[in-house]
Amino acid sequence: MLNHVMVGSNDIDRSKQFYDAVLAVLGAPAPVENINATGQKRLFYRHKKFIFSVSEPINGEPATVANGSTIGFVCESPEQLQHFHDTAVAHGGTAVEDPPGPRENNMGVLYLCYFLDPDGHKICGLYRPPRDA
Repeated sequence: MLNHVMVGSNDIDRSKQFYDAVLAVLGAPAPVENINATGQKRLFYRHKKFIFSVSEPINGEPATVANGSTIGFVCESPEQLQHFHDTAVAHGGTAVEDPPGPRENNMGVLYLCYFLDPDGHKICGLYRPPRDA
């Protein structure tokens, strides 16, 4: 359903260092870097059929976070989810909510982790075990 998500950054070089490390855990290669026609630097991380982008705001105003928003990334195992979280925190992210691990809900068990990136965007790692596991 989604093609891409783009977040703003007030320090694109810091964001690149952060997301290069964090998204590599999920298998994403280095981003394609782009400077648009009005001079803003943007990063495009392409992985499988999805693009995650980071951009300096085009309107010249400071980047801000969307309160109540979360961007979720699929992890392939509980171990990868833990590594995703630990890498984020080691590279300037901030752990939020409960520690990484299983959460039960009406759809079964999910493994979740949450952190804020260096600009304050809330990121989630999610692993959903197979139904028969």
